[in-house]
Amino acid sequence: MTEKTVSPAHAPASVPAVDEGDLARRLAALTLEQKVTLMTGADFWSLHAEPAAGLRRLVVSDGPAGIRGEFWDERDTSANVPSPTALAATWDPDRVEALGLLLAAEARRKGVDVQLAPTVNLHRTPYGGRHFENFSEDPFLTARIGVAYVRGVQAGGVGATVKHFVANDTETDRMSVDALVDERTLRELYLAPFEAIVREGGVWAVMAAYNQVNGTTATESSLLRDVLQDEWGFDGVTMSDWFATRSTVAAATGGLDLAMPGPVGPWGAALVDAVRTGDVDEARIDDHVLRILRLAARVGALDGIEAVAQAPTFTEPAVAAQLRADAAAGFVLARNDGVLPLAPRTLARVAVLGPNAEVGRTLGGGSATVYPPYTVSPLDGIRAALGADVDVTFGEGVRAHARTSPARDAFTSRPDGTPGVEIRYVSADGTALLTEPRTGGTFNWLAGVPAAASGAVAVEVATCVTATTAGAWEIGGSGLGRFRLTLDGSRVIDTELVLPPGADLVEGMMTPPQGLHRVVLAAGESVDVVLRHELAGAATSPEGLSLGPMIQLNVEPPHADDDAAIELAVAQAAAADVAVVVVGTNEEVESEGYDRDTLALPGRQDELVSRVSAANPRTVVVVNAGAPVLMPWADEVAAVLIAWFPGQEFGDALADVLLGVVEPGGRLPTTWPRDESELPSGTPVDGVVRYDEGLLVGYRNSARTARYAFGHGLGYTSWEFESVGVPVTPTGDGPGEVDVTLRNTGSRTGRQVVQVYASRPGSEVERPVRWLVGFAAAVAGPGESVTVGIGLPCRALAHWDVDTHGWTVEPGTFTLEVGPSSADLPLVEELVWTETS
Repeated sequence: MTEKTVSPAHAPASVPAVDEGDLARRLAALTLEQKVTLMTGADFWSLHAEPAAGLRRLVVSDGPAGIRGEFWDERDTSANVPSPTALAATWDPDRVEALGLLLAAEARRKGVDVQLAPTVNLHRTPYGGRHFENFSEDPFLTARIGVAYVRGVQAGGVGATVKHFVANDTETDRMSVDALVDERTLRELYLAPFEAIVREGGVWAVMAAYNQVNGTTATESSLLRDVLQDEWGFDGVTMSDWFATRSTVAAATGGLDLAMPGPVGPWGAALVDAVRTGDVDEARIDDHVLRILRLAARVGALDGIEAVAQAPTFTEPAVAAQLRADAAAGFVLARNDGVLPLAPRTLARVAVLGPNAEVGRTLGGGSATVYPPYTVSPLDGIRAALGADVDVTFGEGVRAHARTSPARDAFTSRPDGTPGVEIRYVSADGTALLTEPRTGGTFNWLAGVPAAASGAVAVEVATCVTATTAGAWEIGGSGLGRFRLTLDGSRVIDTELVLPPGADLVEGMMTPPQGLHRVVLAAGESVDVVLRHELAGAATSPEGLSLGPMIQLNVEPPHADDDAAIELAVAQAAAADVAVVVVGTNEEVESEGYDRDTLALPGRQDELVSRVSAANPRTVVVVNAGAPVLMPWADEVAAVLIAWFPGQEFGDALADVLLGVVEPGGRLPTTWPRDESELPSGTPVDGVVRYDEGLLVGYRNSARTARYAFGHGLGYTSWEFESVGVPVTPTGDGPGEVDVTLRNTGSRTGRQVVQVYASRPGSEVERPVRWLVGFAAAVAGPGESVTVGIGLPCRALAHWDVDTHGWTVEPGTFTLEVGPSSADLPLVEELVWTETS
């Protein structure tokens, strides 16, 4: 038997101390006006400098899938890490903590002090537009991954920001929707991850949400002061989500310290007046500013004070290796009839098919967007791994995106012949004040146009599009405001593009309205393209603040109709030794700003999978989506591998898993439903979303039928769960320990995630059938057994008492069930809790 491994107890955070006396002296040096100025951002991505306090400009940045920095474009690339749901699928806090340190290094490389992540709202419903940006449907798993993420980031001296506080689980009407949540559900589910991240992670910043909670907008909620700060002891900065500060007095007298972005906002001179008239106590202002100075001290933004920790430096190969391993560790093998892993020596031809195969999707839409230095597609990864000896064919099969795509460098060239486009900042008399070589087709200037182009009235995107294939090409532009498109000097579009009524502003950023023109080109034929956008039509925030130009040049090559493309894919599959079909969603489908209205794969992807699997029984389906999708064909195919949005190393990590170089390490952090019946709705009714399901979210609602259960995931070996031992009673303050012994009964070394669930038969309070209370990883070689010790904190058995407004454990017998998923729990043991436990 191998040596026993023990999962660590959930220890309180160890937050590096700062000199509070020094902070008080800096605060005392400020006038009321200076203090109030610090409480609103300086611009979109920074806080004001204040020489009187020795405070330099402090920079914040999105986001969860990489550190974007202040510039939202391809010239300032960022390491694109796996999406948060993919990280939670690893069920590996140590791995996530290590990734957090890499993100801290990325932040420092890009001049960022505070990262606006992690997002720890729950997967209450799979329809949520930002599902991919959150960890899990379970508060315990969310907390464990979130604590690790925060500890990793802050170990590099960069502040983490846990968001969005709280019950921000829907994008529809997100600026105003009222989430009605009962007290017990709020405490046990939605507040629980935040509490753990404050108490155990020692997070330095919290972001208050857009929505209302039980009738009060989140930035004015008593939860900020009474629970977050007073009860949990949070001493960091509470900032608003962008433009979520809606009042002067109510927001300033509560727990909100920082209104973002700036410099426009409801505070400023109005708040100074409110203090002088006695509507706001200046002591409250002092508390807000002291928290900002404390954050500044921790990240090294005060003169004479270094950051509490320094981030290491990562080489590009080290980043690539870590992201490749992290992606594979989150892949969930949901089904396998033995086809995986593939043996390269047995393969002569592999068909790689599907709309997500040639251009892998690594990101959802919205503020989580970054520009990676490269992205390895599934097709490229598989071809590189198999080499020239295996014929790898490709077929798109179907078109899964409805919008015309941003231009790609493969189709465009600048006047000097290099790939890409030329950006021109044009004055009123038509003079180009500044030109810039750029790549891609998506451009925005949230930080404003360059100073050298300050007199510009329009931005032009100029390029030469050369047809790689003959046929009808779609060329156009996307954005908000006035657009003009000329082809070879002839105007073909002159229009005003506007948001549809009721659309979220971020929806306009992520899926902006389009103006398109179709032109027929012969192979090799070129056309000169100029897309002009008038700056007077730039998007504005709800407060009227200009967000700067946001435009796309769109170029879509001809594509076969779906019927012909499916027939070609079927023929390719039939001629191959194995077919790998990569299906999924994209940033159009899953995005901040709006929710999904269906879980079905877009387009005719389901038909493609069914037709291919009928042609080749050795069909492996890779699901490239950040959230659950329906899989009506799941029982027809040989294997299903859920890859999430896995970051820039997607293709190489996928090849590693398909060929057995590494084992797929993931377990589902959220339930994948069989159909769309009985799922909670995120759609507001009369401006309200009622959390009527209470505690019964995800797997906790045993009445729902899952396609793949919470915690499910296969590897490349087999396991037998042999025994479980539990403490007679857990100690009152510390954790008890559950010891689980299991044996690797397969032929290769593997990793298993041991999961412990509690239940309380005969309980006098309402409970789910079971709930997750602990987990740990076991690693063993063929034939080896291993014992893991899983800490069982008393809080895992407690419930929130709405009469006493506190935590309590109901005396009596709890049942502990142990196994590899919430639906497969072969070991059962009882634990007795007494009044004196």
